[in-house]
Amino acid sequence: MNVKLIDLSPCKKQLRVEMDVEEVDQTFDRVTAQFRKQANLPGFRKGKAPRDKVVAAFKDQIDEEVKKQLMSDAYQRAVDEKELKPVANPDVEEVQFGRGQALEFVATVETAPDFELPDYKGLTGKRERVEVVEDDVEKSINALRDQRGQYENVEREVQDGDFVVVNYTGTSEGKPLTDFAPTARGLTEQNKYWLHVHADAEHDHFIHGFTAQLMGGKANEKLDVKVDFPEDFVSKDLAGRKGEYAVEIVEVKEKKLPDLDDEFAKSWGAEGLDKLREGVRTDLENDRKNKAENDVRAQVLEELIDKCDLKELPEAMVASETRKVVYELVRQNQQRGVGKDEIERNKEQFYATANMAARDRVKVAFIVQRVSKAEGIEVAQEEISAHIAQLAQQNNMDVQEFFKKVQENNGVNEIVENLMHDKVVGFLVSQANIEEVDPAPPAEDDHSHSHSHG
Repeated sequence: MNVKLIDLSPCKKQLRVEMDVEEVDQTFDRVTAQFRKQANLPGFRKGKAPRDKVVAAFKDQIDEEVKKQLMSDAYQRAVDEKELKPVANPDVEEVQFGRGQALEFVATVETAPDFELPDYKGLTGKRERVEVVEDDVEKSINALRDQRGQYENVEREVQDGDFVVVNYTGTSEGKPLTDFAPTARGLTEQNKYWLHVHADAEHDHFIHGFTAQLMGGKANEKLDVKVDFPEDFVSKDLAGRKGEYAVEIVEVKEKKLPDLDDEFAKSWGAEGLDKLREGVRTDLENDRKNKAENDVRAQVLEELIDKCDLKELPEAMVASETRKVVYELVRQNQQRGVGKDEIERNKEQFYATANMAARDRVKVAFIVQRVSKAEGIEVAQEEISAHIAQLAQQNNMDVQEFFKKVQENNGVNEIVENLMHDKVVGFLVSQANIEEVDPAPPAEDDHSHSHSHG
């Protein structure tokens, strides 16, 4: 067998393979004999039909089988001979094939990049000390209370912090808002719409300064509300315009929070209030520990990526990873309520962001592979089984069922890769110089002061 290697780029090679006639004909003979053994041709006992009759009857299937065997065998031998590390299936172009002829084909293959693995021990990072103070626990408990709040109708004037249910129609210069912004139907007219009243315009989640004008109103009362749509308003066509709203207050509601007692704690599955506080504190500590740990892992990886001279990457891998990241970005944006049109408008930017992230992910995959080889880090069968059992539990599925699903989607490889990634990054962190630092002061949260419930 004769193999020529052509370098197309650092991660793309071309193999030109030629296999002698003898080998081709031997394979034809072997495959034909197999077909003959199985052949059921009319007038002959199974396996007893003459060879030429079998060749005539099954010519196409025999050719197909011979080609498949020869090419996969020749490709594997060529890759081994030239010591290539393919990362995807090759593009194969057949040049010549047939009985009594040498086999010739060209395979274009993407390969793993060849790079110097720098010293990966003693990388650096900063880990935040985890501390949970009483105030953090209180905030979390209040958030739980808030989730269990009941909205009760009240027969009084609207006050700051109330919730109101309203019907409204909006106009500008006497015309419906949809004349200016055809898509703004919800801003033009709504029935039984819930609003949270804020005296402070800054915190108004609806239109700047809208709900403050409802204060003092009562159920069944009609009010006129005037607004200036801000310059950075979500609906671009209304930005900077003046608007008038005819509003009817249907109901005034107050949010009543449950008492902080053992009953409340039991509604969250805790034995009592003290146990609930303990549980909340533990959850906060675990969350912050995980966050601190993930931050350190990211810092160590980033430093290692920077130290590796990995300019050239296999494009097919980058492209496939980019598609995954685009899909994730689109999904996150849809969950945040970003519309299809906006996603479409920003698709160039999505793609550029995704491509950069994908390149880093591909680099990390190669680095992890090399470190695991150098250190003999392996993923054991028990670890894979334990991880699959854990995933099955998270998805409320039977383990066997879940495993079958994973296999159908060729997901086992991905699970092994993820476990290997975790082990290698854990190893890098264990060998790194990590400095413990005080936690950064929490960012001021806009909304934490606005809902003070006396």
